[in-house]
Amino acid sequence: MTIKIANGAGFLGDNLDAPRLLVESARVDYLTLEYLAELTMSILARQRDKDPAMGYAGDFLDVLTSLLPALKAQPQLKIVTNAGGVNPRACAAAAGKILTAAGLGETIVGIVTGDDLLPRLTELQASGCRFENLDMRQPLTYLQEKVVSANAYLGAQPIAKALAGEARIVITGRVADASLTVGPAMHEFERRWDDWNFLAGTSVAGHLIECGAQVTGGLYRHWQNLDLANIGYPIAEVNDDGSCVITKPDGTGGAVNRHTVVEQLVYEIGDPAHYLTPDVDVDFTTVEVKESGPDRVSVRGATGRLAPENYKVSLAYQNGFTATGQLLIYGEDCLDKAHACVEIISQRVQRAGFKLEHLYSECLGAGDALPEVGDQKSKVKRSESKSFDLGASTSGNRPHEVVLRVSVHDSRREAVERFAKEFAPLITSGPPGIAGYAAGRPQVRPVFAYWPTLVPKKFVQSSVSIKPAAQWN
Repeated sequence: MTIKIANGAGFLGDNLDAPRLLVESARVDYLTLEYLAELTMSILARQRDKDPAMGYAGDFLDVLTSLLPALKAQPQLKIVTNAGGVNPRACAAAAGKILTAAGLGETIVGIVTGDDLLPRLTELQASGCRFENLDMRQPLTYLQEKVVSANAYLGAQPIAKALAGEARIVITGRVADASLTVGPAMHEFERRWDDWNFLAGTSVAGHLIECGAQVTGGLYRHWQNLDLANIGYPIAEVNDDGSCVITKPDGTGGAVNRHTVVEQLVYEIGDPAHYLTPDVDVDFTTVEVKESGPDRVSVRGATGRLAPENYKVSLAYQNGFTATGQLLIYGEDCLDKAHACVEIISQRVQRAGFKLEHLYSECLGAGDALPEVGDQKSKVKRSESKSFDLGASTSGNRPHEVVLRVSVHDSRREAVERFAKEFAPLITSGPPGIAGYAAGRPQVRPVFAYWPTLVPKKFVQSSVSIKPAAQWN
C-alpha cells in the first residue's frame, strides 16, 4: 500500500498558486500546507492581540478558495495544515464560511489546539518549568512580562486523531513540520505509536517535503538549466514500511534527483544521528537515497528511537525596536559618501539627544555581503580604501555605485523614530549623488527575539475538535 502526500507551501508567503497547480496536475491523497516559523508565530500573536478573530495564516483562505474545484472533483483529497497559527478556531471559522458558501458546508473540519502556552506560563512555572534558554542556560523569569508568544511543537498524534474522526481538513496551531506528514501516514497505515522505525521513515518523508520546492530544485546549486518559473512542488509516495519516493507532478519545472533530495535532507537537522521530533528520535545516518527514475528518488532505511520527553517551545519576546533605511549612492567616491552619510546620521541623532544602542551599516555592491571580502575590508582603514580591491564584482576597481543600508536596534522607540527621520534630510544636506529615498522614511518596527526552550510533555495536553464546516461559523 502506498499513499501520496504532497506539500504546497513551505512558509507563510509561499507561492499561492502552487497548491492548486499541484492537485490539478497530480492526484494525491493528502495536501499539506506548512506556514509557520518562529518569527511567524510572534507576528500572528500580535495580530490576535489587536483582533481576537485574527492570528492565523491568512494566505490559507486564498489557497482554500483556489482549491474548491479540486475538493469537489477529488473526493479522496484531504488537507492538513498548520495555518491555524495561534488561533486555529478562528481559522476554522473563516474557512468554514468559504466552504459553506461553495456548497461544501458538510465538509468535516478538525482543529488541533493545546500548543499555546502563553496563558499558562505562570501556572507552568509554578509547577517547576523554568523555560531555560537552551543556549544561555538562563530561566525565563526576568523576561516574563515581555513574552508575546509561547507555543509547544505538538506531534502527529492529534492530527491522526482528527483524521480518524473523519476530518477532511485538519487545521493545527504549532506542530512540528514533519508531523503534518506523519499524522496522515500513521492514520492510513494504523501503526503503533512506538513503531519507531516507521515513525522515523515518515518523519524523513515529512522533513523532505516540508519546505516545498526546496526539494524539487529550489535553491539547487545546479539551477541554471532548470525551469524555476514553473517549478513543481513535492509529492512523497509513502509506503507501508515507512520508506518513500520523492517526486513531483509530470510536466512541471524544477528537478528531483539525489542532489536535490540530499540537500534538503541535511537542511536544519542539527545532529544527524539525533533529529529530535515530538514523535521520534530519528537517526539520519542510516538513510539511503537512490534515484529510481526520472524525477523520482527512493528514500529508505531511517531508524528511530524513543521520542523525547519534552516538547520544543517556540517562545518570542519583545526586544526593543528597529528600523532600516537604504540609499543608492553613486559616483567614483560613492564609498566615501556612504561612510559620510552614516556618520552624519549618527551625529544628528546624537544631537537630538539619543545615543543609539546598536547601529549597523553596510555597502551592498562593495563586498560587505561577502564574508571573505568583508573580513579583508574590515582590516583596511577607511582612509586607505581608495586602493583596496573590493572584490570580483568590481573587476578590481572601486565601485561607481553602492546601496547603503543602515539598521538600528534600540530599546527606545523614540530613538529609532529619530533615526528614521534623518534619512530624508540627506537629499539636500548630504553629499551629492544620493537617490533611492522615494519610498519615504524607514518604518519603525518592534523586534521579536527568539527564546529556544523546552516544556515536559506531561504538562501539555493537545485537544481535537471536529465538526462540519458550516458549524464553525
